[in-house]
Amino acid sequence: MEYKKEKLSLAKALRLAHIPPPRVAFVGAGGKTTAMFKIARGLAPCIITTTTHLGVWQAKLANQHIIIRKEEDVNQLETIAFSGIILVTGQKKGERFTSLPAKSLAWLNDFANYHSLPLLIEADGARQKSLKAPKENEPLIPDFIDTVITVAGMSGIGKPLNDEAVYNAKGFATLGIMKEGEKITPENLARVLTHKEGGLKKVPVNARKIALLSQSNTLELQAIGGKIAKNLLTQFDAVIVTPSQHSNIQTFKPENLQTFEQPSAIILAGGKSSRFGESKQLLDFYGKTFIRTVAEKAIQAKLSPVVVVTGAEHKKIKAVLQGLDVKIVPNPDWEEGQSSSIRAGVNALPANTGSAIFLLSDQPQVTSTIMRALVEEHNQTLHPVIAPMVEDRRANPVLFDRVTFPALLQLTGDIGGRGIFSKFSPSYILWLDSALLLDVDSPEDYESLLNFTAKDGR
Repeated sequence: MEYKKEKLSLAKALRLAHIPPPRVAFVGAGGKTTAMFKIARGLAPCIITTTTHLGVWQAKLANQHIIIRKEEDVNQLETIAFSGIILVTGQKKGERFTSLPAKSLAWLNDFANYHSLPLLIEADGARQKSLKAPKENEPLIPDFIDTVITVAGMSGIGKPLNDEAVYNAKGFATLGIMKEGEKITPENLARVLTHKEGGLKKVPVNARKIALLSQSNTLELQAIGGKIAKNLLTQFDAVIVTPSQHSNIQTFKPENLQTFEQPSAIILAGGKSSRFGESKQLLDFYGKTFIRTVAEKAIQAKLSPVVVVTGAEHKKIKAVLQGLDVKIVPNPDWEEGQSSSIRAGVNALPANTGSAIFLLSDQPQVTSTIMRALVEEHNQTLHPVIAPMVEDRRANPVLFDRVTFPALLQLTGDIGGRGIFSKFSPSYILWLDSALLLDVDSPEDYESLLNFTAKDGR
């Protein structure tokens, strides 16, 4: 069995390898252009352009470069459409290439659509600074963009706020609620990135929003990035913490590149427990019901939302969960089997959910520690399915990445998430807690669980 951690590429972390190919705008500072070309290599063939300008030296990063001087110049694309990274710009002015006329940009988008090619656009400038705040006329994001990546260089943390370190330092001070000359803190950066006139400025309404915290080249900056990510997820769909893109991303250790998305929990509590003789969800576990214990541990693990799918015992379960921050979803089709509860749970998740940990209501011994371990593994790998491996046996709970949600919604009958394992092979983390292997299918099992956990001290 394979336990080796897979490397996570930047393109995969950003979830850009999809159909139809993405339309991505890059804004911000901190290695934005280099990151854009790095991502382009992972998506190639693709097209890159700019709505502002691009440094002459940066054009060398492309495989092909077409300069549009007159309208018919765009026809050159037909013969090189699949030649790696194709850069399309306006004419050279000094040390920069200018942007395309609006008509040529629209044509370029149509061309990319026709040939199913990704289109990446640099939508503002930063003069190679680590951080920035947008100026009045920035950014220039076309309305056809479906993903906006806001880049910020973590190397700016701790530096004095001035024009030498930050592009538009005055604007950064206003949005970050600080004074020029003060040292930039993680809180200042988070305020700028989440401000509607900062990192979220002019983002199309339906576009996916990603914060890319680049230049996280030390363990300290990686840790700071992780803490900032928790605040940014209130406004962004995902946060990526990554070292400088000047290095070869394929040589990074998995822990050097992390993706943060909102992890959720789905607690399956729809059954009648007819074999057991009474509702297992309502059994006592040291003064609390099974279902409340599981829900509290999911909340403690910072999973959100915590969706509780009910069925036969909806009213009683709703009563015992009173006061907890959970989303109770009644499943009127619970008698059809576990798949109906899975579908109800997945359908109740917000659109920006990155993953869901499925929890069983008859396993109160499951800890918040294993839930967080699954989330951390997912942050580093984005593997579709992740489960604990205990004593060479797969155990619960199991984490499912958002890529699996469509397949989960197709399940029928009395089958759980294992019904999609033939399509999404599970990845495992080794775990030493043998309590995860315990099931409560009979009164004897219940007694064994209480005895085991009493000795274990949980």
